[in-house]
Amino acid sequence: MMVLQYASDGNLREYLKINFNNINWEQKLRSLLSLSFNLMRIHKLDIVHQDFHPGNILSYNFKNIMYISDFGLSKLIVANPNNPEKKNIVGVLPYIAPEVLSGDEEYTKAADVYSFGIVAYEIITGFPPYPDIPHDEDLAIKICNGLRPKIPFHTPKLITRMIMRCWDARVTNRPTFEELWKELEKYWNDYYNKDSEIVIQIKKAEEFSENQESTNTTTTITTTALNYQTHPQAIYTSRLLNYSNLPKPKNEENFERELEELTESFSHITTNDDINEF
Repeated sequence: MMVLQYASDGNLREYLKINFNNINWEQKLRSLLSLSFNLMRIHKLDIVHQDFHPGNILSYNFKNIMYISDFGLSKLIVANPNNPEKKNIVGVLPYIAPEVLSGDEEYTKAADVYSFGIVAYEIITGFPPYPDIPHDEDLAIKICNGLRPKIPFHTPKLITRMIMRCWDARVTNRPTFEELWKELEKYWNDYYNKDSEIVIQIKKAEEFSENQESTNTTTTITTTALNYQTHPQAIYTSRLLNYSNLPKPKNEENFERELEELTESFSHITTNDDINEF
């Protein structure tokens, strides 16, 4: 038996459904910073979570603190390249890295980073990934072929860049949680500097959202309303997902060009020299 602190606010998915309209950018940045720090600590122990999604993020006060829960699928990384045995794939389909779905690679730290990228998208937009379609083999094929949730165009470009790096199909191009934590810590510190790039981008995002509210314009993607229908076969709980003959993971056609352009645009802000100051 395990006795844990009671998470009276429940899990992150339910919290976002009810409270997203009241979540500001300060809380979003704090949430991303906190999660990246906790996952960094987990990875420093050479443990991979393997089932990271909002249903496993709990709190008694989401405004201040979050706990990563459910380590039932987690494992200690052991270098054993001579073990070709294919393991069962268990988890929530939209959060599982494409190389894991396809059986292309064993579950690595980079696969947790992919899951963090999907969770970050959800924290930023309030929307779960792919709510309107079945979570079946067809979706798994599309994910391996580069399908990702659509990040709203008015999202701060620094945040868009961070999320896209996390869900890059090129596993070695994904950041580590230490890199993510340091990058997010910089944005968190810059949040209190009104002339910083992240604050300028956040203000533009907030102005867009305010204009959407004032005109009552209905759009498919906004950051102010959680009006979406969940398909009866969109399943957000962990289950066995052994699909056969999935394609080798790749990015969508323009993904790498867009990511490269974002990286070049803000290379002066998120350089290694800047990040290593923390």
